[in-house]
Amino acid sequence: MQTNATYTSLVTLGDSFTEGMSDLLPDGSYRGWADLLAGRMAARTPGFQYANLAVRGKLIGQIVAEQVDVAAAMQPDVITLVGGLNDTLRPKCDMGRVRGLLEEAVERLAPACKQLVLMRSPGRHGPVLERFRPRMEELFVCVDDLASRHGALVVDLYGAPSLGDPRMWDVDRLHLTVEGHRRVAEAVWQTLGYDAEDAEWRTPMPPSTPPGWGARRTADARFARQYLLPWIVRRLTGRSSGDGRVAKRPELLPYEGPGA
Repeated sequence: MQTNATYTSLVTLGDSFTEGMSDLLPDGSYRGWADLLAGRMAARTPGFQYANLAVRGKLIGQIVAEQVDVAAAMQPDVITLVGGLNDTLRPKCDMGRVRGLLEEAVERLAPACKQLVLMRSPGRHGPVLERFRPRMEELFVCVDDLASRHGALVVDLYGAPSLGDPRMWDVDRLHLTVEGHRRVAEAVWQTLGYDAEDAEWRTPMPPSTPPGWGARRTADARFARQYLLPWIVRRLTGRSSGDGRVAKRPELLPYEGPGA
């Protein structure tokens, strides 16, 4: 990894994590770690170009089919790929197929850029995650292996204590808060070789008084009603939150800030 890096372009691929949910802007769009990272890189490099192809709800097969060739054709300096986690959260998941598709994506993206970046995605603590943790960790073993074989960098968010804190996660318990996205942007920034702006991004937030039993039950009921049940219905009906949506920054253009 180089230090004091200079890159002139960035293309990001993936699902809601890279799209930026739940870092909501006043106009109703999402910002997220990738936009934050692009803004930092653009501040150092005049004419910096950025595309974000990520769309919420996408499975690794959809990312490969819809995003990989588009990104490769752009020939940017940096490509980030985060995918496969949505697959691991499905009731039925063929991990062999997930690994094969991820390998296909890396093999096509690595030669198309100066630096490919992969991630071990963050995961909050809780009983729901425990059910899927073995699949997640199998996915991350694959990520590490592919990175070592193709010269990619790996950002280890899964191993960061700070990002396991429930306060880093939105009320839907699936997407990071503003602070969570800020820390991810810092992690990728440092992995790319830039001087740290927050050397303590891994450090957990100070302890706080946990909510009482009543507040926890109210929050659980709200979560189940507003997020868990709709998520289950989509799984049962084969629908996705990303159906009909297009990428928010589908072209590699000069970065001009959120919503540009």
